[in-house]
Amino acid sequence: MRKFLFFVIGGIVLIFTIFFIYKYLYVYADGSKAGELNYFAKKGYMFKTYEGRLIQSGFRGRQPNTLQSNEFTFSVVDEKVAQKLLRCSGKQVEVHYKQYLGALPWRGYSVYIVDSILSVTDPLTLEKEQL
Repeated sequence: MRKFLFFVIGGIVLIFTIFFIYKYLYVYADGSKAGELNYFAKKGYMFKTYEGRLIQSGFRGRQPNTLQSNEFTFSVVDEKVAQKLLRCSGKQVEVHYKQYLGALPWRGYSVYIVDSILSVTDPLTLEKEQL
C-alpha cells in the first residue's frame, strides 16, 4: 500500500512539474514587433516589473477603407533593456520578444517578454539611433 501511494503522489508531482514547465518556462514563439512606444513604466504591488505598450498602425479596420491601430503589450525582465526603453517614449521602436503560454508575477503581467531592442527611430528626424 505504501509503494502504491508513493507512485501515485510521485506521478501527480511529475505531471504538475511537466505542466508548469510547459505553461510557464517553455518559449512558445519568438519574433519582432515594431511600433511607436506609447507607454513604459515600472509597476506592481509585490513584484515591480516593467510593462510597456507599442502602438502599431496601418492595419485594415473592420469597416471598408478604414485603418485601425493595434496595441502590443509586453513586459521586460532585463534591467538594461528597460533602461534603454525608458528613454525611447514616443519613438519608433523595433523589439525582439519571446512569447510564453502563461505569465508569472515576477516576470510581468504579459506573456510577451521583450529581451532586446533591434532599432529605434525618431519620427521627427527619421534618424536611427545606435543602441
